[in-house]
Amino acid sequence: MAEEQTTVGAAQEEDFAAMLEQSLVKRQKLEPGQMVEAKIVKISGEWVFLDLGGKGEGYLDRKEVLNESGAVTVHEGDVLRAYYLSTKNNELLFTTRIGTGAAARNQLEDAWRGGVPVEGAVAKEVKGGFEVRIGTARAFCPFSQMGLRRGEDRTSCVGQTLTFLITEYGEGGRNIVVSRRPIVEEEQRKQRHALRETLLEGMRVKGTVTSLQNFGAFVNIGAVEGLLPISEVAWSRIGKMSDVLAVGQQIEVIIKKLDWENNRFSFSLKDILTDPWDTVVERFPAGSFHSGTVARLAPFGAFVTLAEGIDGLIHISKLGGGKRLSHPKEALKEGQAVEVRVESVDRASRKLSLVLAEISRAEEEAAATLKEYKQRGETAPKNLGSLGELLKQQMDKKNNA
Repeated sequence: MAEEQTTVGAAQEEDFAAMLEQSLVKRQKLEPGQMVEAKIVKISGEWVFLDLGGKGEGYLDRKEVLNESGAVTVHEGDVLRAYYLSTKNNELLFTTRIGTGAAARNQLEDAWRGGVPVEGAVAKEVKGGFEVRIGTARAFCPFSQMGLRRGEDRTSCVGQTLTFLITEYGEGGRNIVVSRRPIVEEEQRKQRHALRETLLEGMRVKGTVTSLQNFGAFVNIGAVEGLLPISEVAWSRIGKMSDVLAVGQQIEVIIKKLDWENNRFSFSLKDILTDPWDTVVERFPAGSFHSGTVARLAPFGAFVTLAEGIDGLIHISKLGGGKRLSHPKEALKEGQAVEVRVESVDRASRKLSLVLAEISRAEEEAAATLKEYKQRGETAPKNLGSLGELLKQQMDKKNNA
């Protein structure tokens, strides 16, 4: 009996010792900036509650675990690395980033060694980069490390509080270099992964024009930037990209190609617009007369714009009024207003064959003259000659009138 009492007493002493040791561990004082690994026990509307094991319980602001879309990026049961900030009402406040207060002043070197993100305010532009304030410390971020997008204004980040990584820490904190680029690239990697799951060729998306080039424009649709070729901007011929688009402009485009392996993406703006060739037969039937403008001259003929996105061709053989030309410039010049007649329409091939209206009418008059002689059973006078010669006579008569 005495032995049993001795055994029970020893067990109680061991339990008491364990409880005392645990209580002492719980009361261990944390220093601002001290890192802990904590398990998430609950996520509420405002806070993430942490189990610190022997050190007790703590919490951090829920906003720190949200992505750009406002979605929570962690789950209950996850273990994360956090840094102690302060105690309020016997509750321990933590952060996943070192940015302000004593934690910023005292633990920047730990943040540098541990790759912990820090929050800094971009104070001003300096030679080669920006001055960034992290708490009371000054840091330097080179232009190349700010993670700016193509065409983005450098001064747009001045005054903003952003997240950085410390890449250099020297002279007791008097020489600090930071970079935002790895953080931006990681965010883009996550966004690209999400976009890859949702984007499809043929999809209509919103984007921002980031750069204008002679061959087209670069458009950013989030974590993906692609090319909008000049041929895909409009159904009509475009002279300069700056005539229709501007850097920073918000536009809607159709995804033409997604090549994730080679990081090549292309878009179309004109695919959103109604194709003018859908109604070309109704608007420009064969035999109809229209006013147009000579768009360009080629060795084989002249292209005439009849409407936006609708160009027709006058073949060089139809320009001389019976006279052989070596180049269309002998009869027309670019920018000249002309009246034409539609000879034929090929919607499938997107081709319109045209002839100058005055030549068309001269042909009709010449053909009518010959037809009159034929109807009367008479032979046309020799001085009339062939249809081509008669056409030339009609044109000469018009030109001398």
